[in-house]
Amino acid sequence: MQHLRADPCSPLPGRLTEGPVWDTRRQELLWVDIPSGHVHRAALAHERTRPDLTPLATLRFDRPVGAVLPCASGALLVAAGTSFLHLAEGRPVTEAVEVAAPALPDDGLPRRMNDAAVDPAGRLLAGTMAYDESPGAGALYRLDGAGLVTLLDSVTISNGLGWSPDGTRLYYADSPTGRVDVFAYDPLPGVLSDRRPFAVLDRGVPDGLTVDREGRVWVAVWGGGEVLAFTPEGTLHARVEVPASHVTSCAFAGPDLDVLVITTASEGLDEERRAAEPDAGRLFVCRPGTTGLPQPPYADR
Repeated sequence: MQHLRADPCSPLPGRLTEGPVWDTRRQELLWVDIPSGHVHRAALAHERTRPDLTPLATLRFDRPVGAVLPCASGALLVAAGTSFLHLAEGRPVTEAVEVAAPALPDDGLPRRMNDAAVDPAGRLLAGTMAYDESPGAGALYRLDGAGLVTLLDSVTISNGLGWSPDGTRLYYADSPTGRVDVFAYDPLPGVLSDRRPFAVLDRGVPDGLTVDREGRVWVAVWGGGEVLAFTPEGTLHARVEVPASHVTSCAFAGPDLDVLVITTASEGLDEERRAAEPDAGRLFVCRPGTTGLPQPPYADR
């Protein structure tokens, strides 16, 4: 098994940094700080031989932001609050347009958007959760030009979306289950079937994930201080040590998609743990010796 260690990057730490995605069109990394409502942009730089990130800009929304994805038009699609916002290229945040919002249960539970990803056909899959993490209060949705459809309900913390290289398998984590599941995925209609366990964690819970060109699944472990990589058969392939307990997500970045960028959180740590983890909330990088899959843009045109 491969053992790696990730190094911290230059951007300042956030509270709950999440959802890194490489924007191929702009050659930039996008990520969010969920409770702060921030969408960050950075360029990938190299100091000596170690990759680093150079901050470029921050967009500030008036609500929590669960995810951000690049669009085919050059716009951004933002999962913010409990809705999906479309922000045209170069426009201020105040001009973001709501394109869809799920009909939420009238049960008094406040909810928000969480992790999201775009499938090989350009559709968005995004999930919700209750702020108090009430069991079964979340759902997983699909958004495309035909509208918004519920794919899964009775989800607690919808997380970790990624597709196999041929697009026929979807990996998904409902974090409190402690495992990553895999679905058969029909890429034409975007339909899920045949859900089954893929990998069970021995500590921490699965958060965000990404898939490399060999079909290996790289899983961020919240509470475990690591990213774990599994082969398509579910065998442990690599362990990336991260000097922060709450690892939230990961993505391959750079022109060659050969740099693994890892996000972390300082939220959920008590005062003692924060003192012991001064880099909690930062982004980290490593070169795992493999490359990722290109991120399809959301098909907004």
